[in-house]
Amino acid sequence: MPLPFLRPDGAPSYDAFDLLATMVAVVDPGGRVLFANAMFEHLVGASRKAIVGGAVVDWVADANPLREALQAAARNDIATARFDAELRRVPGAHPDRLPVHVIVNQTEYAERLVVEMIEIEQQTRLDREERAHGQAEATKELIRNLAHEIKNPLGGIRGSAQLLQMELESKELAEYTQVIVHEADRLQALVDRLLAPHRKAQVVGDVNIHEVCERVRTLVLAEFAQGLKVERDYDISIPEFRGDREQLIQAVLNIALNAAQALEPRRAVGDAVILLRTRSVRQVTIGKTRWRLALELHVEDNGPGIPASIRDRVFYPLVSGRDGGSGLGLTLAQTIVQQHQGTIECDSVPGRTVFKIVVPLP
Repeated sequence: MPLPFLRPDGAPSYDAFDLLATMVAVVDPGGRVLFANAMFEHLVGASRKAIVGGAVVDWVADANPLREALQAAARNDIATARFDAELRRVPGAHPDRLPVHVIVNQTEYAERLVVEMIEIEQQTRLDREERAHGQAEATKELIRNLAHEIKNPLGGIRGSAQLLQMELESKELAEYTQVIVHEADRLQALVDRLLAPHRKAQVVGDVNIHEVCERVRTLVLAEFAQGLKVERDYDISIPEFRGDREQLIQAVLNIALNAAQALEPRRAVGDAVILLRTRSVRQVTIGKTRWRLALELHVEDNGPGIPASIRDRVFYPLVSGRDGGSGLGLTLAQTIVQQHQGTIECDSVPGRTVFKIVVPLP
């Protein structure tokens, strides 16, 4: 396998590996990492500076197959080797291990070997994102059509009830027409809430994601002042991007409020925690588009988790895991994120729920 071109000083350049969607490490025959690409950094959760100089076998759960493959390739016994392994990730990452397919290749330089790791669930994730996007588009069309079919007769019902009220002499009977008008107005408000995210134009400007997070933090703590902590873990190097600041506040706020409401039992004992975490990630595929840089925002809580019965449908309209919930908050959040060319997904187990928003950066 040929390595990338040489720099003017004669040293090999591995910059092209940063464009790949798979993890790549260039190692010496002893397994010492000489270079790790952007995807390797992203998936293990460590910086290139922390990876380079260490042993590549330290990043797999069972080091023996990788160590043996490197030794065999260095002895020229094999040109390439393939096997499955589990990638270790930095402490605190979820999941802490990631199934990968490992490919060890010789290069035209005897003192350089290339280790490529392909995330086994990568294609599954891309398929899931594509299905979610298709589902969201179908939902938008359904809501538009349904709202149109509801609004026309609803206006007729309300108008007829008002006319009938003017003709009635009995005060008791007039109260019934008032109920009809009131309920018609309530349904009209519901239809307007369903339609709002699909017809509101974006106010595009420069957005600082940490200003968005701080605004959300203030609003959540104002509503849930007792028993709840909202912690931050920010990457302050993330640049501003073009977007609708108010809509993004609304999207993140909807997620955070859902988390705060789900944390009611923990709020009662005073150990409820919501964590807002930001990171920048490189070479990210969103849908079918490849982005050089993207923002990753996690909204994490230590609540009971999303019920298994609705876990796959949390972004559907009118689906709620809470009594009295409208089931519109997460649908609105998904719509806003997609309007910013991003994606949103959820990972939930008892004791830990994470909503991850990914939005491309300039």
